[in-house]
Amino acid sequence: MTTTAVNVPVTTPGTTETATAYHERLVHEHSAHNYHPLPVVVSHASGAWVTDVEGRRYLDFLAGYSALNFGHGHPALLAAAHGQLDRVTLTSRAFGNDQLGPFCAELSALLGKQWVLPMNTGAEAVESGVKVARKWGYDVKGVPVDSARIVVAAGGFHGRTTTIVGFSTDPDARGGFGPFTPGFDVVPYGDADALRTAITPETVAVLIEPIQGEAGVVVPPEGYLRAVRAICDSENVLFVADEVQSGLGRTGQLLATRAAGVDADVYLLGKALGGGILPLSAVVADSDVLGVLAPGQHGSTFGGNPLACAVGRAVIGLLGDEGPDGVLARARTLGEVLHRRLAALVGHGIVGVRGAGLWAGVDVDPRLATGRVVSEAMARRGVLVKDTHGSTVRLSPPLVITEDELGSAVDALATVLTELG
Repeated sequence: MTTTAVNVPVTTPGTTETATAYHERLVHEHSAHNYHPLPVVVSHASGAWVTDVEGRRYLDFLAGYSALNFGHGHPALLAAAHGQLDRVTLTSRAFGNDQLGPFCAELSALLGKQWVLPMNTGAEAVESGVKVARKWGYDVKGVPVDSARIVVAAGGFHGRTTTIVGFSTDPDARGGFGPFTPGFDVVPYGDADALRTAITPETVAVLIEPIQGEAGVVVPPEGYLRAVRAICDSENVLFVADEVQSGLGRTGQLLATRAAGVDADVYLLGKALGGGILPLSAVVADSDVLGVLAPGQHGSTFGGNPLACAVGRAVIGLLGDEGPDGVLARARTLGEVLHRRLAALVGHGIVGVRGAGLWAGVDVDPRLATGRVVSEAMARRGVLVKDTHGSTVRLSPPLVITEDELGSAVDALATVLTELG
């Protein structure tokens, strides 16, 4: 098919068009329609606050789905980025750079694992984890070639690649994108017996989120993650924990898996690892797992680039602060405040609340409103949240938020529920 390039002039807003409408029009006319954003166009941000093109300020209670755990423009992260920008930003892995080794060493030490495979996005970390698990299955466990299977959980969200959506149970995520990659067995989340039954001699890994984020911040039953660990040990399969959303402080702990008293064989990290400045993800495991990769078997042009590694090292520094004012301690303390305040709204427009730390899934009474309607009403009151799956609203403010800011957001939610009722 022959196409003709068209030069489309990008004009400034007309006299009857607001700045918000102008930017929304350009996106609608020239961007793929794969998102349905709230009618807010951000132009500036600092800490837990963003400012739109009209000059309105909003409390950010989503934090980029946990990519902005340290808030917007954290000074330590900006300093790391600015400093590295003046030196070197990209070499590719054809050469070394002076940020890669320290980044891998510091992240290894933080997680208590031996090796790091740096990538860019969370989906890349998951895809890399799948490849590593399969290679480990063939080289170490001795599974027949091209027969490896991985057990995953219904309701999980691990990214948007064709392999990943192939084992998604969300019809919107997978509909129209087949045929899909084989080798995945889906079991109910939180059901250890179903997981045990799904294990076969060809199973090489169990891939799950310790807390399911996109599903509505679904916390598994007590003891489930310990059961997963025990099953993986008894069946000689890898426990691969997708901590892209739940890790690096969101729950008030470094890792949600560790908070349950469990250590996975492989950790998949992303989002907050890049400090909200640029994409950075990683697969973290011991050498007997990541050591199955030989030169030429996996790679990434931007993976491990010096700019990302410099920012990642600053993130690791923030996470290593175990003092009372550190981000982990703040998330635990303010998480208790958040969940106490939300629990008081149950029965007043809310039918259920789940979560851990500064992370909550709020189930609005579906007779009252959808999650989208609540999110739009919250935006009008200066608080940004996001709906998921019908009447559920996700709350994940930056870990640098203050208690007063937290209280203001919950007060806004209470007011919205009262108005809708």
